[in-house]
Amino acid sequence: MDNAALWSLMIGTLLLVVVAAGSFLRRLPLTTSILYLSYGIFLGPAGIGLLQPEKISELPFLERFAEAAVVISLFSAGLKLRLPFRDPSWRVALRLATVSMLVSIALLTLASHYLLGFSLGAALLLAAILAPTDPVLASDVQVAKPGDSDKLRFALTAEAGLNDGMAFPMVMLGLGLLGLHELGPSGARWFGVDLLWAIIGGLGIGYLLGLLLGRFVLYLRREHKEAVGLDDFLALGLMALSYGAALAVHAYGFLAVFAAGLALRRIESFEKGEEPLASHDLQGVAEELAIDREKAPAFMTHAVLSFNEQLERIGEVVVVVLLGAYLSPKFFTVQALLVGVLLFLFIRPLSVKIGLLGNKSLQPFQRRLVGWFGIRGLGSVYYLAYAINHGLEKSLANDIFAIVLNLVLASVVLHGISVTPLMNTYERTMERRREKQKKGQEPRPLAVE
Repeated sequence: MDNAALWSLMIGTLLLVVVAAGSFLRRLPLTTSILYLSYGIFLGPAGIGLLQPEKISELPFLERFAEAAVVISLFSAGLKLRLPFRDPSWRVALRLATVSMLVSIALLTLASHYLLGFSLGAALLLAAILAPTDPVLASDVQVAKPGDSDKLRFALTAEAGLNDGMAFPMVMLGLGLLGLHELGPSGARWFGVDLLWAIIGGLGIGYLLGLLLGRFVLYLRREHKEAVGLDDFLALGLMALSYGAALAVHAYGFLAVFAAGLALRRIESFEKGEEPLASHDLQGVAEELAIDREKAPAFMTHAVLSFNEQLERIGEVVVVVLLGAYLSPKFFTVQALLVGVLLFLFIRPLSVKIGLLGNKSLQPFQRRLVGWFGIRGLGSVYYLAYAINHGLEKSLANDIFAIVLNLVLASVVLHGISVTPLMNTYERTMERRREKQKKGQEPRPLAVE
């Protein structure tokens, strides 16, 4: 059997198994990511050897795949966040994406430096690579639909959307301390360009492009009945334009696509404040809704998000299968085990606790769940490949690769196994609280700090 036929059989089998088992998996303490990971192991050197990953020092293709998957997922995350910026839930997300992330980086840097013997630059780089929580693999704990205002899900979704770009300055600082990136005199270039401008520019460019293009398409549809259909092209075009425009001026493209998704959702909220369209509202009336003066914004964002979520699933399949194929006994190290225990059981919960000091928006049990669901995934994979492709010394690249690969795979398994029982328990707890509130048996929790 030739390779083309074998590949077709393998890919077709995986996709059809996912279709057949999708509903069944949702009832078990398993996720589709675990299925993809297992399939990657089966296809890789540890299995039948169909996938033979390149050398660790040459990862351009993995960087590109991970980059595309993260871009698609960040755009989806922005589209799901419908709460206005004045809502207290945004303050929780900002604290998690800034204060908690910096605390996590600081603690992990110290641990890597003093316990693993890494140089300061290498320790900081490892900490920054592991800093972002994942917008791709964390879909089971994120906002399920745009109208979802659950504080826990919103916080995790917005945090993942923000910190995939917010971690970039620390990655660049780590590379700079290793002599692989220009920091400027006393770090002036890093502070001015890599930190301030790249963050502000990325958010501003993405938000502006999302507003302008979204309003332009709505104008064409409402006033001229043009630009109807091809919402998939709108999604692809806006992602590519915002990402490319940010990179062209040395801003962060991840933040730009997240902000572009936010801006597109803001148009719908600003215009009518309606609830997003349900799927049953679209049966047979798509073109009419697309040009309707009142419902056109909600239809546009719904159509773009639906298409993007399909792309997101495809990206997840590709990258997680590749990660499974990389798995090898030589990557199981004591260093990886130590960092994993510290990060998941101590550093993440402590950084969340510090970041949310004084904030009353989340209940204690919600904070504990936020502390556990610091899922590491494709953002870390991208930063890993990015750092290696920028000239990391081979032995250091091997060490960091082993640690990051183990932690991402551990996160896929540990969080994948725990997400169904924990979130089911959470939903039952919230439902009981809502019932008590309706009966006047329990005061409503404070909604502001």
